[in-house]
Amino acid sequence: MKKSKLILCYLCVGVLLMQSCAILKKPILNPEPNIPKQYAGSRDSTQTELLSWRTYFTDPNLVALIDTALSNNRELQILKQEIAIANLEVKAKKGEYLPFVNYGSAMGIDHSGKYTFNGMSEEDLKTSKDDHPRYIGDFNLGASFSWELDIWKKLRNARAAAVERYLVSSEGKNFAVTLLVAEIASSYYELLTLDNQLRIIQQNIEVQSNALQMVKLQKEAARTTQLAVNRFEAQLYHTTNLQYEIKQKITEAENRINFLAGRYPGKIIRTSIENLAALPTIIQEGIPIQLLQQRADIRMAEHQLEAAKLDIAVAKASFYPNIRLSANLGLQAFNPAVWLKPESIVAGLFGDMVGPLVNQNALRANFMATHAKQIQAVNAYEQSILKAVNEVQNQLAGIDNYAKSVEVKSKEVQILTQSVSISDNLFKSARADYIEVLLTQREVLDSKMELTEIQLNQLKSRVNLYKALGGGWQ
Repeated sequence: MKKSKLILCYLCVGVLLMQSCAILKKPILNPEPNIPKQYAGSRDSTQTELLSWRTYFTDPNLVALIDTALSNNRELQILKQEIAIANLEVKAKKGEYLPFVNYGSAMGIDHSGKYTFNGMSEEDLKTSKDDHPRYIGDFNLGASFSWELDIWKKLRNARAAAVERYLVSSEGKNFAVTLLVAEIASSYYELLTLDNQLRIIQQNIEVQSNALQMVKLQKEAARTTQLAVNRFEAQLYHTTNLQYEIKQKITEAENRINFLAGRYPGKIIRTSIENLAALPTIIQEGIPIQLLQQRADIRMAEHQLEAAKLDIAVAKASFYPNIRLSANLGLQAFNPAVWLKPESIVAGLFGDMVGPLVNQNALRANFMATHAKQIQAVNAYEQSILKAVNEVQNQLAGIDNYAKSVEVKSKEVQILTQSVSISDNLFKSARADYIEVLLTQREVLDSKMELTEIQLNQLKSRVNLYKALGGGWQ
């Protein structure tokens, strides 16, 4: 009977171990993303040295804004604290697989009841002579030692995972710096574009005011009608009204920049877009595979993937037994006066091994969860690479297309600007209708505003390409 029970117990243990082994055979994934060898339509270049943002952005006002933002931006300050927290977690994980040595002291008295195990001598204590205590004291002072033998590397892998997550936090800060530098630069160029648009509107207001005066003189000379005066005056009001929308956008752009710089609303010192030093026309984009070393967000995903692999190793080790050594050494006596006697020394050395045998559902669920998280990390890693290649490709195309668009639009603006003078002269000599003058003035205003928008997109494409290639935090 006893033999059959023992065999049944062995069978149960064997089944449990086989189930655990089946779960632990889940593979650790190692992604190999199929990255293209080069960008579509790009130059054949393997140069990947990126300029620092201080070299890339030469406007001293913009450089000062970025410097201020890197010092005061609240989001960066939060990320710095997250890095500090992650670093402390690494230190805490390191301490878990080192021996623990504790010290302590305790004292107390003990009076056992008559019907307890220790109370058998209670009557003897009551009738004893005065030189024996009626109550037994307990005073001890010593140190204890414990150490979990990390033979399955569970604790060391947990520390390595914490290191990877610390690196994620560090790369996250670099990525945030990249985004911050790019956002401030884009907002700054947007502000310069709005300034330019406001000047264009004000110049057009002056042109339309002169045209209105001319029409009024024509009416007084009975060469045109009140309808023409009203149409010119209405267009002047329309153009005048446009400047208030631009002024509101200027205020919002200034406040957005100040917010990014960690400052309260105020005037942004800036140059004019005409005096803006051109950004580099050529950026060596290199080859797509080099994004793995340059993009902080890709390195973040890579560290997350490594941490997920280590989490699986930790989850596997949870199925194995823990082995712990413990010891103590100290002094214990019923009276502190005899602590220094050799007879008061107490010592002990112990070892234990504890492992999961029954009810492993929680461990299995944890292992399957870590495996699912690793699959998530693999997909996030591959998605970050896919996103990076697409962003670079978009900005390369944008730089090329916006440059061509600026060239064509500039010719349109030049022709329409000439047409304003021509239409005015024709109207004065009664060879053109006032409608032609109004349409020409509106068209030149619209085309100039559109040209500034294209130029802004061109600037933003250069900034975004620099960001997409991983620059901005150096």
